[in-house]
Amino acid sequence: MKGNRPYVQIAPEVLEQARQIDLLTYLQHYEPGNLKRIAGNVYCTREHGSLKISNGKWYWWSRGFGGISALDYLIKVKDYEFVEAVEILTGQTMTDWKPIPITPIRNEPKVLLLPPKNKSCDKVTKYLLGRGIAYSLIQECIADGIIFESSDYHNAVFIGKDENGVPKYAAYRGAIGDFKRDVSGSDKRYSFRMLAKEPCESVQLFEAAIDLLSYATYLKCKGKDYHRGNLLSLSGVYQPKKEIKDSKLPIALTTFLRANPQIKIIYLHLDMDKVGRLCTAALKELLKNEYKIVDSPPPIGKDFNDFLLSYLGMERPKSNRE
Repeated sequence: MKGNRPYVQIAPEVLEQARQIDLLTYLQHYEPGNLKRIAGNVYCTREHGSLKISNGKWYWWSRGFGGISALDYLIKVKDYEFVEAVEILTGQTMTDWKPIPITPIRNEPKVLLLPPKNKSCDKVTKYLLGRGIAYSLIQECIADGIIFESSDYHNAVFIGKDENGVPKYAAYRGAIGDFKRDVSGSDKRYSFRMLAKEPCESVQLFEAAIDLLSYATYLKCKGKDYHRGNLLSLSGVYQPKKEIKDSKLPIALTTFLRANPQIKIIYLHLDMDKVGRLCTAALKELLKNEYKIVDSPPPIGKDFNDFLLSYLGMERPKSNRE
């Protein structure tokens, strides 16, 4: 059971052996008296009637958690230490193994590994036009070096720069299909953004780059100058903790606010789905004492690109959902 035993390093092959043993096999061999068949391939333990085992998985319904392996069971249910659980499953003693040496964590700067640029941005331009983004805005972003087309797979690459204009973050978005991910070495503190040309006391917040560009296009359609505001994306969905008070602000927003102490108003343009509403509620709670918060979700659709396409009378490509 759990005690003060020091952490030891376990050989990968031994650990893999332990992880391969499912709970049903373990109980059949080591605790047969604790195994009870309910029906078909569904079992439970005599010790815990609500702990059901089926199809290689187990779930303890009365406690609300489960697992896959016998290793999970021994740690979560039987309260064994990790090393003890591995010893039980493999029949090997780990006492003569040396603890993992503790090495200091180094905050080494990330190296952004941008893909090679294509000579033209034709495919990316076509993709963004299909999403309703204004042609002049696309060309502006390309000229500013915050959007380009990769030469390998012709993905759209959205760039986030630091205060000195150096690229620190980048995200791929497939011009065809649903491919999307961050570029290796990306620093999420510097997400995709379009900042005001003149001092501004507010910031407009979005989940994704395409939503930011959609909002800027909408402003342009309404005869408004999007250059007068700070537009900031979060580089994806923000995940607050279950208890909002324990949540932290998105690092991109924190970095921006520290660099722009003049900000007084934050406009939240997050998605109109369950996750987006949860994120909005969390940000409103975390920021309410320091800033004026304006909840301004898209009037129509899930996100601002949905709204823009509806406004323009365009259909959203089915293979390009954010």
